[in-house]
Order: sequence, then structure tokens, then C-alpha cells
Amino acid sequence: MLTGLNEYGRLKRVAMRRPADAMIDQATVDREWRELGYHTAPDFRHAVTEHAAFADILARNGAEIVFLPPDDTLTMDSLYVRDAAMLCPRGVILCNMGKPARRSEPAIHGRAFEQAGVPVIGKITGNGQVEGGDLIWLDEKNVAIGRTYRTNDDGIRQFKDIVGPGVHVEVAIMPHYKGRSDVFHLMSVISPLDRDLQLVYSALMPIPFREWLVGNGMQLVEVPDEEFPSMGCNVLAIAPREVVMVKGNPETKRRMEAAGCTVHVIEAAAISVPGEGGPTCLTRPLMRV
Repeated sequence: MLTGLNEYGRLKRVAMRRPADAMIDQATVDREWRELGYHTAPDFRHAVTEHAAFADILARNGAEIVFLPPDDTLTMDSLYVRDAAMLCPRGVILCNMGKPARRSEPAIHGRAFEQAGVPVIGKITGNGQVEGGDLIWLDEKNVAIGRTYRTNDDGIRQFKDIVGPGVHVEVAIMPHYKGRSDVFHLMSVISPLDRDLQLVYSALMPIPFREWLVGNGMQLVEVPDEEFPSMGCNVLAIAPREVVMVKGNPETKRRMEAAGCTVHVIEAAAISVPGEGGPTCLTRPLMRV
């Protein structure tokens, strides 16, 4: 059984994929970025530097990093390793990606996790779709999952069957926002900071889900409207009230610090901004304590 099944405990083991194994090189980036829906073409050399600096913060704070392998079937989207797999109390559940270009990622991750000693105990199959950015463990008995264009009803049903009746699954039915082509996950609007502290963008949160959080004793730190588009809400906790965020969101940083958080700010103009994939997207936590 995995311990520390939440999104705020001290990060002890985490999976990532280096830009050299996802983006490959600038020529590959230039060939793929438009078709994959990026805003601009990332600068590959800057991506390598930014990613290494981010990984160094995690390692210096005590996290072992499992670097996932390259594969000829992967695209530059595979830099965002969160989406291909989910955790549950007994191990890893492989996702079934809602974005067709990413369908090969879960199996590749599954083999790497098995080699790293992390058991794969299930997978989403058939018409079911789930992406990891739609899943948040609040504690070992309570998990929230977003019903989005990337995570459908059949995928949620399969997830519930795998985790079993001992876990409460709170389904958050997310708004249309920018439509099917946009990357809009549950974790676009909420990032756990501690056991009872959540960073949220309430304007795009389902009312019943927000009420459920508040009813369970959560304090909410609100992201201002002007910093939601710049990934102000995409924050990775590396320990209780110690987080990593993307540069360019000073008011969100100030509000988290006012709530008692230590905030590390990373340069992410190449690894995050073009594809809207912040620190949570770039990581698949495997163990917290």
C-alpha cells in the first residue's frame, strides 16, 4: 500500500521526463507544436535549462526523481507526465488519454514504473478516458475527479471500480470553458497546499465541488482573475505549505505567502507557457510522507 496518498505531503519520489526525451530537439518542436495546440513553439535549449533547474529544486528538497524513457511514439506533450497515470492505495492506475496524440504514453509509463518497483494495479480501457490532471487525492479516503472533455463517465466508473468502495470519489463536473480542444483539467482550478489549504480559481469551479471542499474544512486561497491565464493556479506542493510555481504570478505568490507558504518560483517560458503545463503537469508524484 502506498503511503502519503495526497497532493501536499513532502515529496519523496517523483517521475519526470527530460525535454531531450520528449521534445527531442528544436526541429521536432517546430514540426509538432501547431498540431498539438501549443500557443507558440518552445525554445528547446531554454526548455532543457528550465527543466533541469526545476528538477534540481525537487532533488535538493529530498525527492528521488525517476526519469521516464523516450520512445519513438511519443510527442513533445509527453513532457507533461502527470496525465498518463494515477495513484491509488495499492499502486499505479494507467490512464486512457483523451488526447489521441498521447495514447501511447500510459503503456510506456507502466513499463518504467514496474522497472522502478512501483506496481501497476489497473488501467482505464475501452471507451473510458481519464487523464491524471483530473485527479486529486485529498487524503487516503477522499479523492476528487473532474468530469471534463479529457475524462469521461466510463473512465470515472472504471476508476471507482479499481479503487473500491472504501474510497469516496467526489466528481466535479467541469464547465465547457474554451471547449474540447483546450487543456482544461480539474487541476487547472485547484492545487492543494496543505491538508486543509487549497489554492483555487473559484470562477471556474463547480459550485457543488467548491461547497464540498469548504464543508470538509478546507481554507481557500483565491487566484486573482488576471493570473489564472498565466498558470497562477498550477502550483506543486513539495511539502506542506512549500510549493513551486511559474514565474509571472506575483499576487498569487503573495497570497500563498500570507497563508504561511514558502514559494519557489521557476522560469518556465519554454517548459510551461507554450503548452499550458505548469509544475503539477510536469510531475507524477509517486511517494509523499
